[in-house]
Order: sequence, then C-alpha cells, then structure tokens
Amino acid sequence: MSKKTERVVESILDINSNNIWNVSPDEIVELWNEEMIEDSFPPCEEKLLNIIRLAFEVVHYDNGDEREAAKYEGENSEWSTFPRTDIKKGVVAIRKRNISKLTDLSYENIKHITAATLLELISRNFGGGWESIPLSIRDIIESSFEVTTTTLPASRLHMPGGALERKIADGFEVLEVEKGTWVEAIFAKKKAPMTKLRMLIEPEYDEEGNRIINEDDDEDEHDDRDDEDDEMDEEPQTPEDDDTFYSTYSPEADVKDDDDDDTAGLSVLE
Repeated sequence: MSKKTERVVESILDINSNNIWNVSPDEIVELWNEEMIEDSFPPCEEKLLNIIRLAFEVVHYDNGDEREAAKYEGENSEWSTFPRTDIKKGVVAIRKRNISKLTDLSYENIKHITAATLLELISRNFGGGWESIPLSIRDIIESSFEVTTTTLPASRLHMPGGALERKIADGFEVLEVEKGTWVEAIFAKKKAPMTKLRMLIEPEYDEEGNRIINEDDDEDEHDDRDDEDDEMDEEPQTPEDDDTFYSTYSPEADVKDDDDDDTAGLSVLE
C-alpha cells in the first residue's frame, strides 16, 4: 500500500502537461485508485495515461505472471503500480523519467528543471562547452533559459567587478569550462514565464436580447448624420454665384478685321 503524500492535485482528473512533473508516483497511484471506482472513469484512462507518459515511463504487464510481477512489484522496486478498470488490460507500472544527459531534454521537461541542473547536464557533455552542444538541443534549452557565454583568461574572468560577478549579481548560474589557460563561462538563467494576452470581446446583446448601444458609437453615428445633413442642405453653386469665375476671366484681345488691314495697305501705296 502506498504511503500518503501531500497532494499537488486533488484528483487524477486534474493532471495536465504542466503539473504532472510535480506529481509523485505514490500520489498518482493514490489518486488513480480513488477515482477508478467511478463509472465515468474508464473513458478517461487512455487520456490520463498519455499525460502521465510525459513525465513517467509507463509499462503494462500481467501481474499473474510471477516473473513480470517480480520485476515491477516489491518493496525494493523503483516502479509504482496500479490496476486498470478492465482487468484484461493488466496492470500499469510507472517510473519517473530521469534527466541524466542532454539528450533527455525536451521542450516539455526543460520547463521543469533549474539552471543549476541544466549546467550540471552541460558539464557532463565531455567538457566541450556551449558550441559542442547540438543545435537542436540548444534550441530546446533556449526556449526556457537565457544563455550567454564568454571566453577569457581565468585571471581576467575572476577580476573584481568583472563579467562573472556582474552575471551572478544578475541572477545567473555559471559553469566554467577550462580551455587551456582560458576559461569559457556559460551563464544560464530561467526565463520569466510569458503571459498570454487575451482579447476581451464585448457582448453585442444583453441578457434580455436587446442590442447594447455604446455611447461613444452613438455620438460618432450622430456626428456622421449631422455632417451628411449639412452637405444635403448646401445648394450647388452656379458660375454666377462663384466669385472666382469672373476674377479668373480675361476678355479676349480686340482683333482687327481683315478689311481694315487691306484699307491701310492701299493708303500707303497711294
């Protein structure tokens, strides 16, 4: 029988992809056994097992087989077990997934480790430093951590008021990787969780089905109607009403008749 633990969630139905990392194996067993007596529970089993798989290894075995039972049961076993509502599906054994190397990291579990744990994993990477980590793993790390590096002579890195002191004062954990007489300092700090912005849409109708009229919208609509009325009241202008019509008009110059030109020519000849 599993020992009672302080619960992170009140029901096995409350587990999700975020809180499952903080739920202990004993707690899962306890909550599962409490909920499975309900008639509405069986349809939820597969969904719950998929969530549990995010943070735990999940194995189905036949507890009627002594050899299998000995592997997953017993006081010294590192597995915790609980039954299925359908006995034909056997028994479930779960074990917390260990993050012992960088390749164990995922976009899910990276959110649930500390900067100190991350740097410990990096230190196990054969001392190659940040650039030796595969790009895909670096992308996973940087999805949840702010990471910066600097490579300096050891004496300069540790000088008072230097980069090391400033980063530590700013909340960073540091890993020093020796590279000859120089040192690569890898700084890591957990990123602050991002707040999702939600757009609030005001209802168009009230509880009684009446349309809600916004005062600002009513004023704007009223102003638009006034402008339209003013435009309709104005009479179209004619050229006589437009002062600019005559101010821009210039009479054509006087043109002499052709007869006058001919007469003038004859008088000269005479």
